[in-house]
Amino acid sequence: DTLFNLFSFVLAMDADVKKENLSSVQKLGVEMTVRYGKYLNLLKEDAENGLCFVLMNCEEFLKQQQRTVVSSLCCLQEHYAGYDWFASSIFLIMSGDRERTLTFLQQFSRLLVSAFLWLPRLHLSMHLPITTLEYGIHPVYFCSAHHVEMLLKAELPLVCSAFHMSGFTPSQICLQWITQCFWNYMDWSEICHYIAICIFLGPDYQIYMCISVFRHLQQDILKHTEA
Repeated sequence: DTLFNLFSFVLAMDADVKKENLSSVQKLGVEMTVRYGKYLNLLKEDAENGLCFVLMNCEEFLKQQQRTVVSSLCCLQEHYAGYDWFASSIFLIMSGDRERTLTFLQQFSRLLVSAFLWLPRLHLSMHLPITTLEYGIHPVYFCSAHHVEMLLKAELPLVCSAFHMSGFTPSQICLQWITQCFWNYMDWSEICHYIAICIFLGPDYQIYMCISVFRHLQQDILKHTEA
C-alpha cells in the first residue's frame, strides 16, 4: 500500500558530484561498498562515481521531506549521521546502474516498508510527530527492535535471559543489524533475501528475521554466557 507522497528526483549533474562533498563516514562507506561489490563481481571500475551520484541525489531527494529541528543532538543535524547502507545495497542489486537505483528508490519511498528498511527515509521526516523527532530515536528502534524483545521472551527465553545478564539489550544488536542491512553479518544472497522478503511480505518480517538469527545463534550465545 502507498503511504508516503511521491516526491520527484532532481538529478544532480555529473560535474556537481564529487567525492569531496561527502562526509568522512560516507567516503569510508563508499570505499567499503565498492570493494565489496567488486569482490562479488557486481561492480565495474568506475562504480565509485556512480555510488557517490546515488548518495548525493538521495540526500537531496530526502531533504524535500524533512523539517527543521533545533537540537544539539548529532543525530538531529541536517545530514543523516550514518551511512546509507540500504541505498548502497540497492546499488549493488542493480549492478551499479545509478539511474535504475534512483528510480527504484523513488518508487520504493512511497511504501510503508521504506520507513523500516531505508533508515535515512525518516531522518527529520515531516511524516513523524515533532515530539518523536526531538527524542532522536528512529522508529525502527521503538517499533521493530521493541517487538523483537517481546517475541524473544516468548520464543527464546534462554537467549533473552542471557542478554539480560550481559547488560546488553537485544534491541541494541537488532538496530545495528537493521541499520547496516545485515552487512558483515550475513552473506550477500541472504541480504538480498532479507530485503526482498520485507518488501513483498511486509515490514513485520524484519522482526521475524531478527528472531530467526537469534535462534540460529542460540547455542553460541548461551556458550558465551557460561564463559
